[in-house]
Amino acid sequence: MQRTSALVFALAVATSLPLSACKKEAAPPPAPAPAKPAEAPKAEPKDDGIPAPPDVAAPPADAEKTASGLASKVLTAGTGKEKPAATDTVEVHYTGWTTDGKMFDSSVKRGQTAKFPLNRVIPGWTEGVGLMVQGEKRRMWIPVELAYQNRPGRPAGMLVFDVELLNIVKPPAVPQDVAKAPKTAKKTKSGLAYQVLTKGTGKTHPTAKSVVSVHYTGWTTDGNMFDSSVARGEPATFPLDGVIPGWTEGVQLMVEGEKTRFWIPEALAYKGTPGAPAGMLVFDVELLKINN
Repeated sequence: MQRTSALVFALAVATSLPLSACKKEAAPPPAPAPAKPAEAPKAEPKDDGIPAPPDVAAPPADAEKTASGLASKVLTAGTGKEKPAATDTVEVHYTGWTTDGKMFDSSVKRGQTAKFPLNRVIPGWTEGVGLMVQGEKRRMWIPVELAYQNRPGRPAGMLVFDVELLNIVKPPAVPQDVAKAPKTAKKTKSGLAYQVLTKGTGKTHPTAKSVVSVHYTGWTTDGNMFDSSVARGEPATFPLDGVIPGWTEGVQLMVEGEKTRFWIPEALAYKGTPGAPAGMLVFDVELLKINN
């Protein structure tokens, strides 16, 4: 906040008139001293985020390099023994900079760790974090080909990340019958197949308008897990009429506490939408709560 200087007044010394004067007149009023110039407002320190490392522009000579072009350097040795697989979910703290030293993202600055499946991020992350063990902190120089490939709206060029690997969560096991529904599975007229894995304790079924809380894991029929609230450690809550048709139909067959496996044909899933999991999808769903 600006502090404005007060005007300082100097008192002048009064001078007496000669004794022969008929009467004594008052001394002239004191003249104000020149005012001090007002202080300039103090600039607030600009918060530019976490300072970039001194080697942000290029990897140093002692950095490890892989055949893909990824360079990395261990900053703090870890205490773990296992390295994460691409299908594992990892919990990390990280900060990212462009090579001119500009920070573009940081879980450290947000004060909240990040969790994600390692095969759902840029290739440089999948490869680089896969070199780490729990407790390790590593700096990675990720070439543009392994980063965002200069896509509009994304950080451009080579990117530099400091990553601390806090935890590794193994994904749920792939079901043995992931390739197709077994003969013991029930089928609906729409083509949805399902099998109850654990009976529930509830008495009522949700409707299409219900909001439900669930834990789930999804695979493609080749056994590739593409999403899992279980691996994230956070249940999902959503309205049943806001998801794919196979979910809307299937979860209405369940009661609270029930766990069911669904084989959802593509026509009831993402219908070939680019970027979405393709073909028939398999989900293990546990209905935790019907919220309304």
